[in-house]
Amino acid sequence: MTQFVHRLFITLYFLIILITTGILVYVGLSFYNLPIEERFYHPQYELLKPSGLWGHGLGVIGTLIIIIGLFSYMARKRLHIFSRVGVLKYWLEFHIFMCTLGPVMVLFHTSFKFGGIVSVGFWSMAIVWASGVIGRFIYLQIPRTIEGRELDLIEVQEIKNNVDAELLEKYDIDFSEIKTGNLLKTKLKIVSKNISKIDLNKVRRLIRNQRILVYRIERLERMQRLFKYWHVAHLPFALIMLLIMVIHVIVVLTFGYKWIF
Repeated sequence: MTQFVHRLFITLYFLIILITTGILVYVGLSFYNLPIEERFYHPQYELLKPSGLWGHGLGVIGTLIIIIGLFSYMARKRLHIFSRVGVLKYWLEFHIFMCTLGPVMVLFHTSFKFGGIVSVGFWSMAIVWASGVIGRFIYLQIPRTIEGRELDLIEVQEIKNNVDAELLEKYDIDFSEIKTGNLLKTKLKIVSKNISKIDLNKVRRLIRNQRILVYRIERLERMQRLFKYWHVAHLPFALIMLLIMVIHVIVVLTFGYKWIF
């Protein structure tokens, strides 16, 4: 996927969420603005209430969107058979899009009326969404292969060691001696080695890459620590949300509430 197409998809995701929210607000604003006890007298009450055609439909469609967004991303990330189906970064963006659009629809399905176990499910969903936004930032800081697979600390360290070895064997340069020095000292050390002009650019590139790798190792260690704390918020509340969603659906079906089927 080219950068232009990627940006086009991101813009499309944003516009779909924005337009959907705008339509939902336009259709039901007068209803949602009323106190709960007065909504029964609204002319569109039967349509917009959580069990109405519109309100119930938002719940059904929103739930399906969340499930698709959640399990498609999990399958791409966890199952080896799908490991090369697209870039993981793009799947993450699709996951965020679906799991933002779905909760927006579920929010309007509730008609902003929260109580009992539903309120626990809603706030779990809100925490999952908020932590997901934070998780995306953390995720993007972790070095990856071109297929989107996370590089682990051993792999990054191995790349660094290979560059270290090349600098030392070919040019007799010990990166550990120059990595903490300033730019002028680094240049003087390179000049002192009497390296030919042909190899000078390559040495500079290797040293620059090595500095980047050192930074990546430090960043990877930091992000991995943050990721452990992030999972404490995201995964448990996601499970709570799914559990309450299942309970809610079972209760609704038990009491005979059906949508268009």
